[in-house]
Amino acid sequence: MPAKKALIIGAGIAGIAAAIRLAVKGYAVEVFEANDYPGGKLAEIKQDAFRFDAGPSLLTMPQYVDELFQLAGKDPSRFFSYQKLDIICKYFYEDGSRMIAYADKEQFVNEVDKHTGEGKAMRWFINNSGKIYELTDHLFLQRSLDRLKTFFTRKALKSLLRFGQIDTFRTMHQANSRFFADQRLQQYADRYATYNGSNPYQAPATLNVIPHLEQHFGAYLPKGGMYKIVSCLVELAESLGVKFHYRSKVDEIILKDKKAIGIGVNGEVINGDLVVSNMDVWFTYYKLLNQYPEYQPKKILEQERSSSALIFYWGIKKQFGELDLHNIFFTSDYQAEFDHIWQKQTVYHDPTVYVNISSKLKTDDAPVSCENWFVMINVPANKGQDWNKLIQEARGNILRKLSRVLETDITELIVCESILDPRSIEARTLSYQGSIYGTSSNSRYAAFLRHANRSQKIKNLYFCGGSVHPGGGIPLCLLSAKIVSEMI
Repeated sequence: MPAKKALIIGAGIAGIAAAIRLAVKGYAVEVFEANDYPGGKLAEIKQDAFRFDAGPSLLTMPQYVDELFQLAGKDPSRFFSYQKLDIICKYFYEDGSRMIAYADKEQFVNEVDKHTGEGKAMRWFINNSGKIYELTDHLFLQRSLDRLKTFFTRKALKSLLRFGQIDTFRTMHQANSRFFADQRLQQYADRYATYNGSNPYQAPATLNVIPHLEQHFGAYLPKGGMYKIVSCLVELAESLGVKFHYRSKVDEIILKDKKAIGIGVNGEVINGDLVVSNMDVWFTYYKLLNQYPEYQPKKILEQERSSSALIFYWGIKKQFGELDLHNIFFTSDYQAEFDHIWQKQTVYHDPTVYVNISSKLKTDDAPVSCENWFVMINVPANKGQDWNKLIQEARGNILRKLSRVLETDITELIVCESILDPRSIEARTLSYQGSIYGTSSNSRYAAFLRHANRSQKIKNLYFCGGSVHPGGGIPLCLLSAKIVSEMI
């Protein structure tokens, strides 16, 4: 009897992981990708003698990558290795102060105490983050929320009885301003809302779970760079018989009797027993299922989108000893920055700037005595703003900020440049409005109201990736693939 056939739309990290899991289950799996490369947002850019990871620059919870190799009966260390960071991030503040977020909890607490006198508060904050994770992981992150049986287990009932402890009734900033008196620590804690494209002045304090992923499980850089995650998983998938079709844009999902039975690709019909969409859920319904408006979950599709990003990839002809792999240059007014992103739908003149320099650890990413700078600010989703003007203004503001703090004219050091903005993010990855994480979490229960991992109205149609449950970012995308495979 021939194996059942699974068709996966999109070779993002979740689509690749779903392909591996289904292949292990015995399915014949084919993946269809519109681009000529896999990875989705987790791509790479090469310019002159510089290499940049185009999208996600931080790996947490690498056990979810290892698990895919283990499912296939392979030793992950033979195919995928990573380095744990001793320093998670360096923080630069407008008052001239600096702080290092060490991976070691006690070392970090001592660092905080040295600069602010609030080491005890930081220890409390870290412990609280772990408590939220304990209560949410197995119920809200590891399981589908659209099945009643999810909630009728001993662990689930225990979590539900302690629901108040996950802090949904305060915003992140309200909680963090109670944890910390020092504004710099409030900024540090509020920043984690941006990990899923949200606003700490609106998002629930439940998102304070995110620091636990870094502080407890660690922050890592794969040997070979972030794109190594993609290349090694594609190789694993292919070894299991998965077929990847690039330059193969899916035009429609074909239905019969309320059941997904195939896809249309470049005018050709590809039949299958089930379909998994790793495409943004908005485009899945409005592009691939647009002829079936009765199946569109309009309330979900009309939810507020997450923020987007403006990224400059700069080849820098100098090395900076005071910088590390991950660096944050904070604004002097965090609330004003978020007001501009969310209420004014524009870019603040003094944005918080993230600088990632993978050549600090992967030295061949830049020529000798040079560095590859991935320079990113958070910006609103694309709603027709004049991005050419905004990019020009932001570039000048970023350069002035970095030059002032580092006491060096950065403009004179740039030898090559590429730019990624909300328009190009949408065009390259089919992320609606260029939003990086699908919907935002800017309401009390938004994180729990994301689109489910299967259709409620169409049989044999499943969803994975950052626009659906449990959310965006590499670990959650990998978990979405796990949830899909367990459903199937």
